[in-house]
Amino acid sequence: MALDIGVGSRGGGVVSALLHIDGVSVTFDGFRAIDHVDLSVDDGELRFLIGPNGAGKTTLVDVVTGLARPSAGRVLFDGCDITGLRDFRRVQLGIGRSFQTPTVFDALSVVDNLDLAASFRRPIPALLRRRRGVSSLVQDTIDRVGLAAAADRPAAVLSHGQKQWLEIGMLLVQQPRLLLLDEPVAGMSVEEREATGQLLRDLAGDHTIVVIEHDMAFLRRWAHTVTVLHEGKVLAEGSVAEVQADPVVREVYLGRARDERSGAVAVPDGSTVPLDVEGVA
Repeated sequence: MALDIGVGSRGGGVVSALLHIDGVSVTFDGFRAIDHVDLSVDDGELRFLIGPNGAGKTTLVDVVTGLARPSAGRVLFDGCDITGLRDFRRVQLGIGRSFQTPTVFDALSVVDNLDLAASFRRPIPALLRRRRGVSSLVQDTIDRVGLAAAADRPAAVLSHGQKQWLEIGMLLVQQPRLLLLDEPVAGMSVEEREATGQLLRDLAGDHTIVVIEHDMAFLRRWAHTVTVLHEGKVLAEGSVAEVQADPVVREVYLGRARDERSGAVAVPDGSTVPLDVEGVA
C-alpha cells in the first residue's frame, strides 16, 4: 500500500510516495547537516539526488537506511514510520543500498557473491545445506546486470564497473523495493556508464531508485527527476531542464560573477563561458 501525501508548497497536489522524508533534520556536534528536508519519491521512480560536497546527500541516505538518526522529523516507507527502526530491519522491509566503493567478496565468484547475498532470506537449515546449482533468482540477476560471461570468475578480477554491477546484483537478489545508489558510475568507462544508465532505466518501475550522482553528463543522459540539495536543504526539484534553468541553482553553482547581458559566466582571465550547470558536483 502506497502512502498518499500532500506535497504542499512543491506542487500542492497528492503523490503516491513509497518513500517520504518529512521535515527531517540531522545535527552533528551543533552543525546542522540536514535542515528540515521534505522529500517524496514515488513508487517505481528513478530519482537523481545532486548537490556540492557537504550538501547533505549521503547524510540523507544514511537517515533512510538507519545509519544516522534524525534530530527532528520522520521517515515513512510504504506508509510505515521507520524512523526508529534498526538498519537490518529496514533491509528486511526492502531497502537496499550501495556505496561509492563496491563491497563485494573478492575471493568468491560472481555466482557465490550473489548466492551469499540472497541467503539472508533463507531459513537457517537451508543455509547449512550445500548449494546445488544456481537458483533462478541468481541466474536472472546475473543476466540482468550483464555478468553472465563472468559468472564463474572471482570478483577480484572484475573491472571496477563490473564490481559495481555485481554490488547492484547483490542488492537485487534481496528483492528490495527501494534501491539507494551512491555514485554508481564513478570510475567507469564511457561504455560502462552507458550500460549502467540503461540498467537503471530497466530496473525503474520494478524498483524505486534514488541515485546520488556527481557525473552531470550521466545525469543529463538518464535522469528524469532531479532533487538538488544545498547546505542541508532542498534547493530545487524537477526535470533536468527545469533544474538547469532554475536561477537559484545557477546562482549557487556558478556564483555571482557573470555577464547578465550575454548570459555567460565571468572567468578569471576576463573572458566568459556559456551559463550552464556543469559545475554541479
